[in-house]
This record gives sequence, C-alpha cells and structure tokens, in this order.
Amino acid sequence: MIKAIEFTAFLGDKAFDENWLRDERAERKASVVILSKSNRTLQIPHDKEVYKWRHLVENYFAKIKEFRGIATRYDKTDVSYIANWNLAAGIIAAR
Repeated sequence: MIKAIEFTAFLGDKAFDENWLRDERAERKASVVILSKSNRTLQIPHDKEVYKWRHLVENYFAKIKEFRGIATRYDKTDVSYIANWNLAAGIIAAR
C-alpha cells in the first residue's frame, strides 16, 4: 500500500516489529522507529523522542473517530469526505 509513497521515517508500534518490514524500510533509506516486541531475543533500540510523535498521531485519529460519519465513511464522494475531515480537524483544533 505504501510502495508508491516516499517518506524518510516510519513510525510504528509493536505490531510492525517484523524483520522483513525493517529490512524493506532500510532499503528505502527510511529511518525506522518501531518499539521491539517483548519476546524478541535481541531488543532493537529506538529513538524515544521520535516515538512520542507516533502517539500524538494515534491520539489524533482517535479524536477523529468521535465523528461517526468520518469513521464509517458515510460520504458519497471523495470531495465531501475530505471536506468533513477538514471540518472535524478544525473542530478538534478549536477545542
């Protein structure tokens, strides 16, 4: 899904802690910030300050899910869906 997208960093939680995923990101020269699973024999260090940003993004999506129409994608067109995302983002920012 993200093969066509260019990025320089990949932030993920423990669910993304797979060797093939880390190797593929390294081939693309993207920095990888993924928390290691607890059962991994060799714990891979991660940048804790950058990992905090993943949490902020996750919290933003949790707030967006409060708007049921966006979470379940009731809009018929892409334009109205994007417009509602912008409206919800504005409401969240105004809080």
